Formats: sequence, C-alpha cells, structure tokens
Amino acid sequence: MSLSPAFLDELRARTLLSSLIAPSVKLIKAGREYKACCPFHPEKTPSFTVNDDKGFYHCFGCGAHGDAIRFLTDARGMQFMDAVKELAAKAGMEVPAADPRARDQAERTSTLTDVMAVVQIWFAEQLQGLDGADARDYLAKRGIDAATVARFGLGLAPNGRSRLKHALIALGEDKLIETGMLIKPDEADKDSYDRFRGRLMFPIRDARGRVIAFGGRILGEGEPKYLNSPDTPIFDKGRTLYNLDLAGPASRTAKRLIVVEGYMDVIGLSRAGISEVVAPNGTAVTEAQLERMWRLDPAPILCFDGDSAGRKAAVRAALRALPLIGPERTLRFVELPAGQDPDDVVNSGGRDAFEALLANPEPLDQRLWRHERDATPLSTPEARAGLRQRLIEHSQAIPDPSLRRLYRDQWLNRFDTDIAPQRQARAFTRRPFRPGSKFVPAEPPASDIARAIGAGGIDRATARALIVGFAKYPEALSAHCEQLAALPIADARTARLRDHLVNAAFSTAALDRDGLATILETAGAAADLKAARSTGGIGFTFTRNDAEPAIAVRDLGVAIEALSADGEIGAALAEATERLMAGEEQAFEDQRRLHVAREQVKERLASLTGTD
Repeated sequence: MSLSPAFLDELRARTLLSSLIAPSVKLIKAGREYKACCPFHPEKTPSFTVNDDKGFYHCFGCGAHGDAIRFLTDARGMQFMDAVKELAAKAGMEVPAADPRARDQAERTSTLTDVMAVVQIWFAEQLQGLDGADARDYLAKRGIDAATVARFGLGLAPNGRSRLKHALIALGEDKLIETGMLIKPDEADKDSYDRFRGRLMFPIRDARGRVIAFGGRILGEGEPKYLNSPDTPIFDKGRTLYNLDLAGPASRTAKRLIVVEGYMDVIGLSRAGISEVVAPNGTAVTEAQLERMWRLDPAPILCFDGDSAGRKAAVRAALRALPLIGPERTLRFVELPAGQDPDDVVNSGGRDAFEALLANPEPLDQRLWRHERDATPLSTPEARAGLRQRLIEHSQAIPDPSLRRLYRDQWLNRFDTDIAPQRQARAFTRRPFRPGSKFVPAEPPASDIARAIGAGGIDRATARALIVGFAKYPEALSAHCEQLAALPIADARTARLRDHLVNAAFSTAALDRDGLATILETAGAAADLKAARSTGGIGFTFTRNDAEPAIAVRDLGVAIEALSADGEIGAALAEATERLMAGEEQAFEDQRRLHVAREQVKERLASLTGTD
C-alpha cells in the first residue's frame, strides 16, 4: 500500500519522539535534546540522543539513526505499515485506505485477531484446570516454569471434538472456522469440530504481539506430533516466524539472531537467558522468512538439530538463500552434536555450552562446500567433475556480480587445492580475477594440451561460437576469463581473438559491448571478430540475435564449463589408455566410464543449440 509523503510528514509532526521512546529507554534531559544509553547496542556511557524538534534519534556509538517509524521497525521489529498504523492511532489520524476492500480487510483482520486473543486465554485457562494435569507434568519435566508458561502464553486444547466450540460459540462459529480453530467438513449435513484436541498449545504471534495462529504438540501417543493452524486471512505460515515479537527487540540488544527448528527449542533457549531466537512454523525456511530474519540481523545463525533431518534443513535453507544474499546479508550455521537439539545442549551444559557452539559459526560458503564435498565419494573423474559443476551452478545463483565471482573463485580454488592435487592434467593455475591488472596467459604443459579435448584442441566452429558469445555478452568474461584463456584453440586466428578478449577483461573494470568493440578496433582485431561472426556454424543460444540475454549468459557459462570438463575427461582418458597398455585391468572400466561422461558433455553442449 502506498502512502503519500504529505501523510507521512503529518504523522511524524504529530508524534513526539521522546514520548514514543521513553517507555523503553530511560531518557535524560540535556538542553533541547534527550540523552540515553543506546537501545541498539550495550553501553555504559550515554551516546544515544533524541531531538523532538528535528524528529529524529541518533547514536554516536553504533550509528543508529531514524525517526519514529524507524524506531518501531528497528527496535520492536514491526513491519512498516504496522508501525504507521500504531503511530496514526496514537496521533488520532486515519491511515488512508487504498479502496473500500482494503478497509474491509483491515477491519476483518482486527476482528479475527480479537477472536484469537480470546481463544488463547481459554487455552491458558484449560492448562491450569483439571484437564491440564498431564500437560503441566510434561512442562515440569521439560523444566518449564510458570513464568515461562506465561511469557509464551502456553495453553491446552483439551480432548473432545467440541470443547472449544461449545465454550466459545459466542464468538461466532463462522469466525472460529475462518481462524482455523474449527474444521468444517465438506459434507453440508455434518457439524464443525475442534481442530486441536489433546495438545499443548503454542500461540504464534505477529510482530505486534497479536495471536494469529497456534501450534499444538500432542500429549501422549499419536500423529502428527505437531499440528499447526492452516493458512488464514491473518496467518501465512511461510511468512511468519515463531517468537518474532519477543526476539525482535532482544536481537537488537544481543546484536544477533538465532534460528532454531521448533517451538520447544525457542523456549528452552529462553529459559537459559537467550531470547533472540525464532523458528519457522513447521516448514522449511522460506524466502519471506529469510527477508524477515535479515531485517533483524544481516547474518542470522541457523542452529538446527544434530541429526540427518536437521542437516538437510540447514542445506535447504542455504540453497534457498543463495539467490537472495548480497554483500550485506548472509547466513551462518552451527551444527549441534549428533542427536541433540538446542534444548538438550542447554540442559546438559547450560548456557555456556550453547554459547561455546555459537562462538564459531560456519559461514554460508563453507557450509555448502562441506555439504557438496561430502555428498558422494570423489574417487572418479566423473564424481570430481560433478562436484565442480555443482559448485559453479551454486555460485551462478548469486545475483550480485562481485559476490558471485568471489564465491566461484573461492570454491574452485578449494577444489583445485583439496580435491584435485593428485591430478596430473591441470589445465591452468587459477588466480583471482582483478580488473585493471595485466593478464599473462599461463600456458599449460604441451602434454596436457595434447590430451585435452583431443590432440587438435576445440573444433573451430565451437571455438568461434564461444568467442562470438563473449563478444556479445562481455559482462560474462569476468566469471570465465581464466577458463577461456586455458582452452586449447587450434585455429590460430580464433586463438588470437580469444587472447584479445581475455586481455580486455583483465584491463577494464567494467566491460560492455561498445567498450570491447573499441578495444578490439584499437588492437586491429575487429576484422577477426567480423570474420568469426560471418562464418555461421553452430547456433548456440548465445550467438543468436533473438536470444534472451539472461539465458544466453547462463548458457555461455554452461558451455565453457562443459568444455573445461571435457578437457579433464580427455586427459583422464589418455591416462587410462596408458594404464591399459601397461596391462592394468581396471583401466578398461575407467575408459568405459570416461567415454560415457564425454558423451554426457556432448549432449549438454547440444542442448544449448536446441538440436540433437
């Protein structure tokens, strides 16, 4: 929803900033301003100032700065529109509605959250009543005291198909169905009934602390162990984080955000004094949840259970984050001891044991490297080529060009160092791409060139198609120039043109098509490029004028990676042939596998032309 600058200016003018901040921070009058210890970072000497005349706050210690709306979004973790609505209500202003439907939706949301508030109170009462004995015993065994129960609003959904329905029917059966508290069968002649029965109830609240859904853990035997509210007009499980309302302010103080798997993990860490903790609502971490996490911390720590499911969940979150990360936001990971969850760690070793694990979180790039390295045995060239290709594909998912290049170079450097140190056929020595530096081609050993992609090198048509592709899309050169430089191109004219492209990439920080054309013209290579374009040959996506640029750049990367892999396979084939001639029986099976791998590379290249 769009709000006019005039409305926002009037809202700020009607808001006394010191009155807004005073309930959460002890302000001391200092001339025309107020001073306080900063709510965004720990300090003993006040460096946080509030200026009502100018309508902003500023911290000289950590640099926090903003107005009334910013304070609510940063200090309390509220969404922008929620902050605006809260300030407008206090200022006696009405937030403009985009249309009547938007106003109706706001009123409907308010009504449904009121219903959920009553439901939460009823669940809490049942926990303390006669039906709650087993639930109270369970909580006592888990070390959860009365203060923690009250803090998280825990309750009980008693057994019985209609206990909640009969007790709260005054709220309206239709509203109880709409909030997911009752299930309405498809058959018109059947009555609605309670969704949650015989379960310990965990209220799920939004950033403003309003109950919008519930999660329920079964008491005793039965499946599913956990049951969550369905999506409703006020609850989208893929966009909400459990404990967001309490973890938001805590994360500002702690300067970190911890993400765990379940409700009991959040509560267990809270008991240990670690409050800056959230959890997804029984789902894999979603893009929307990642965005919410990053609003609180640019590098949240994911701390999932130390079992196979926990490790898989961490990797899924890492892969989901790759298209969203940037220079100022990432993820970190802590892998718990085998078979343990955060509550286990705290119960056995206290807060110190958990803090020790948090002290050295694993960066995103290392977590994915470790996962891919350990995914399959790397005893064959095919397996090693597969690892290399997966790493490259992961790096290509990163939108920021400089970060994408850093991930790719770092992963491939580790591959060259850790995975392939015994390999004889090393096409080239990788070094970081630094625009503005002078490129000096590192000639691979003659024996490697003879082995790679056949003794004659890359065929002329494929080589020219690559050159034409990089000339059309020079922005792709920075990610692949070392590989392009190392490819054995037999045709001398095409090889010279390749060298000009690589030198241009190394000498120019931001290379575009016009800039490259000028460089080639100056070097006297424009005629060579014109000849390469006019030759025709293989119709790859990246040589066609009607290709979608993003697809063409992607396919250009796939092509050069496939050719590099083919070079490694060719070298391995030559080595296997030598071993076969020496009488080694295993060499025949190695040759068979390598021929299959080479055919797969050819199929991959053919797929980029749209032909078989």
